Amino acid sequence: MRNAPRFQFAYRRSPDQDAPARHPVVIVGAGPVGLSAAIDLAQAGIKVVLLDDADRIGEGSRAICFSKRTLEIFDRLGVGEALVEKGVTWQRGRVFRGESEVYDFDLLPEGGHKMPAFINIQQFYVEAALVERARQMPDLIDIRWKNRVTGLRNEVDGATLTIDTPDGPYDLAADWLIACDGARSPLRAMLGLDFAGEVFDDRFLIADVKMTAAFPTERWFWFQPPFHSGQSALLHKQPDDVWRIDLQLGRDADAERERQPSQVIPRIERMLGHSNFTLEWVSVYRFQCLRLARFVHGRVIFAGDAAHQVSPFGARGANSGVQDAENLAWKLALIVTGEAEPELLDSYDAERGAAADENIMNSTRSTDFIAPPSPGERHLRDAVLALAAETAFAKRFVNSGRLSLPSTYDTVLSTPDDGEWAGTARLGAPLPDVPLALSDGRKGYLSEVVGGGFIVLTVGRPGTATLPDARLLVIGEDLIDADGLFAARFDIRPGSTYLIRPDGHLAARWRGFDAAAISAAIRRAKGT
Repeated sequence: MRNAPRFQFAYRRSPDQDAPARHPVVIVGAGPVGLSAAIDLAQAGIKVVLLDDADRIGEGSRAICFSKRTLEIFDRLGVGEALVEKGVTWQRGRVFRGESEVYDFDLLPEGGHKMPAFINIQQFYVEAALVERARQMPDLIDIRWKNRVTGLRNEVDGATLTIDTPDGPYDLAADWLIACDGARSPLRAMLGLDFAGEVFDDRFLIADVKMTAAFPTERWFWFQPPFHSGQSALLHKQPDDVWRIDLQLGRDADAERERQPSQVIPRIERMLGHSNFTLEWVSVYRFQCLRLARFVHGRVIFAGDAAHQVSPFGARGANSGVQDAENLAWKLALIVTGEAEPELLDSYDAERGAAADENIMNSTRSTDFIAPPSPGERHLRDAVLALAAETAFAKRFVNSGRLSLPSTYDTVLSTPDDGEWAGTARLGAPLPDVPLALSDGRKGYLSEVVGGGFIVLTVGRPGTATLPDARLLVIGEDLIDADGLFAARFDIRPGSTYLIRPDGHLAARWRGFDAAAISAAIRRAKGT
């Protein structure tokens, strides 16, 4: 098995170790969540110090499924296109009971989107791309490898960290601290905060194997497969001819024994029917669906696995963490620059807390279907699978992992709709993407236009009105709806106007352009 890191970085002594300084934002944890938050803040002009206790990435694939919404965020951060090019694009899945297919699905049946429904790509490639992007902004992002947090004081106006390095300890002061330090979060422990939720009994094996195979780039999931009797299995393709295999082991499995190659390889041979593969990485785990009661504690803000955890079926872990980072970054940027009050972070806690609850609910339901906790629930699960093979209506009850979808925020930051709206755009949700042409004839997508600040889209030029706190784009002039998909998805009429938050969520919409109403909606979205 591969043990060497894919990417390694050098420790460097920082100026704070000789002359202590205070920083606007410090982030702990250089995984996908911490790196995304750092880049997002930097793109808003906020200086960030990013700490990580390691100096390498790539010792295991870990997360591999990244959703359309996350890819749109990555695209705005400058790495989306490269990741899609490297990754394995997919949108279809198939579910089997034994050898018989009982259900198939298409996650993006409509066209007109820049990003695919999902890509599979090893987490270390995502982290490497984000690190490279962060290093392109050295005046705004200071990444410090081999900087391990050993102490934390959460104070009224900031936080002070004690950091251990190869050169010895030093103190680091921050106005705001973002904890992205993972499921075992030392910062969470330092504040004495507890997770609440459920830990499931069944153990599962994750194995990455390298092989040449002609399987389609689809998600294949088996209940009770012939090669793994009475349990479940998952097969998914990654880049570099690597395949992710998940195998349910049961409640009584010995984790240490099951992760040994002598135990893993025969299981995979039975699944594949051959031994022409190389074992790349193995892990054995239990599902957990847990969360903090609150994500904001004074000047310390938790995001990603440090704030909430779900089972991997459904790809809701890394995707929800990156969406935490996006939700937080624009709000914290406004606070740091004095454009909003710290109370705006209450909306981060409310919006992403609700998203965590939604993810935990879906993840728990998936886990209970995949690994029923009682004989009665297993009989019910098996009856659903049998019925789904014969009857269309039962297929929607088959749950091999409800795959990650972006959350729609029922939030005080949104201005309520006045009247009915058709189409697929929803108040509080990320904008549906559409292909557009720019006024100079270049082609693009709506997802490439939004983000980074408040944007107002309006149908028809609204006279001489100015909007000092938002960028105004006119549909039909600045952006051309050549295919008619904007009209269909946004239910446009002459004068229709839409306010978009910096994270791409729809904050308000009106049937006519009203500068005063727009300004009021922007103030509301800023919490002022």
